[in-house]
Amino acid sequence: MQKRWTLREAGAEKIIALQESLKIHPVLCRLLVERGVFSYEEARSFFRPRLEELHSPWLMKDMEKAVSRIQQAMAQTEKILVFGDYDVDGTTAVASMYRFLRKIHEPLDFYIPHRYREGYGVSKAGIDFAAENGFTLIISLDCGIKSTELIRYASSLGIDFIVCDHHLPDETLPPAIAILNPKQPDCPYPYKELCGCGVGFKLMCALEERLALPGQPSLEYLDLLATAIAADIVPMTGENRILAFHGLIKANKAPNYGIKALASLSGLVKEINITNLVFMIAPRVNAAGRMDDARKAVLLFVAGSEKEALHYAEQLHSDNTDRKEADKSITEEALAGIQASPDWVNRKSTLVFQPHWHKGVVGIVASRLIEHYYRPTIVLTRSGDYVAGSARSVPGFNLYEAIHACREHLLGYGGHFAAAGMTLEPEQVDPFREKFEAVVAASIDPQLLIPEIVIDAELNLKDIRQNFYDILCQMEPFGPDNLRPVFIARRLMNTGYCKIVKEEHIRFSLKQELITITGIGFNMAKKFPLLEQQAPVDVVFTLDMNEWNDNRTLQLRVIDFRLSE
Repeated sequence: MQKRWTLREAGAEKIIALQESLKIHPVLCRLLVERGVFSYEEARSFFRPRLEELHSPWLMKDMEKAVSRIQQAMAQTEKILVFGDYDVDGTTAVASMYRFLRKIHEPLDFYIPHRYREGYGVSKAGIDFAAENGFTLIISLDCGIKSTELIRYASSLGIDFIVCDHHLPDETLPPAIAILNPKQPDCPYPYKELCGCGVGFKLMCALEERLALPGQPSLEYLDLLATAIAADIVPMTGENRILAFHGLIKANKAPNYGIKALASLSGLVKEINITNLVFMIAPRVNAAGRMDDARKAVLLFVAGSEKEALHYAEQLHSDNTDRKEADKSITEEALAGIQASPDWVNRKSTLVFQPHWHKGVVGIVASRLIEHYYRPTIVLTRSGDYVAGSARSVPGFNLYEAIHACREHLLGYGGHFAAAGMTLEPEQVDPFREKFEAVVAASIDPQLLIPEIVIDAELNLKDIRQNFYDILCQMEPFGPDNLRPVFIARRLMNTGYCKIVKEEHIRFSLKQELITITGIGFNMAKKFPLLEQQAPVDVVFTLDMNEWNDNRTLQLRVIDFRLSE
């Protein structure tokens, strides 16, 4: 698939000014300017994130109300239920809050709704559970901001709600005792991009301050919070970057038993970084809710011993194996279905449906299909008497608006710019497919159907040195708005030692003037004939360390390459 390359722009004057104060390579200064770092002080904060720079939790609207209501519950020995969503953000938030409150309050339990029986967010079944078991206060984490009717129902049963959420609120807010959400229009909290677990962390910080708890117990859960930040794909800026930075230190020095057990089962022997949390830890936690019941993900994180944690980690690991098998087989079946329908191959959208596909992986399969056919994609399956599914977009295209334009074919739908879900009658699948294609074809910019690689800076091979790489590593943790830097090097020549390895990948050996460097390009074997032309190539890459037989050498991790102009 041909990709378009876009070189980011950065102000030359700002780069020069920053280089004069930092005295480091101008390309590194360019990377910092692109990330909003313009001065020596800002660079120091960026490279050395400090917990002391976190904002006071009391700046968040309703924090006083939330803390006072919990103090009242403690004084009257009320039963508190910690309620959260079934994904990584929700389960880590519930585990953190539950463990924190358990230190200071006795009658306590947690509740995770079942993905298929109850659906996303606050559920009637969860409220009924609370009422039947005498709970009078529910703290919802990573959900609740849109649950107006359900929270009103809870109130009619004598149950109060404290909502901790980070999703965009509607105009009408739920009738909760307190709503902690920096995205409320009148909330003065300075940082708006916390995840659900992050909002819960702020409540714990306020409680420990009000109750004068010794030893800052809220910091015990920073590794769980870093996992939530990584998995929920929130911006890696401001407070998120500070919390993720210190959460990774905690994950490596004194990890939660659950994270330690999952890392062990994943075969992770080196230091845990954000990439490990995203690709090794998070999928296993999410698999619990996708394939079975997410309650065991919380049980993993609240386990009191390594042995107990390993027991639950093995269940999650098994769920993830099942998830991978379902994901692979459904993706293959969906691709075969598209290729068997010539009309579908050249469309501007994809919509596939089979009644036997597993509901838990249709969103993942939609993302996989975009890797093959780069366009807005919907994957549907049977759900009881109805059809339900997930949609994923390509960057820059508003998926929610496109689905909203097809609403006459749907029973229900919800989501945002990049992802959505929907329910419909079985006989509406074909009309919905045709309407969705018509809407996408009429509204999408053709450029958005070509994958884009955003390049941070041009780099010469002579500048790739250990000192440069060491400073690059200090820019971690990487994530949205602070992605791993992508470079372009121009007019490189094949040394004659480039080769295909394991039939799918290319092991590169390239030179620019007198400098030679090696690299790896995964799943690039089809482009090998370009290297055999012995003509100069431009290469887009990230930098990493190749470790082999106790030798460590810098290498290019090639993302794309093409013949030089």
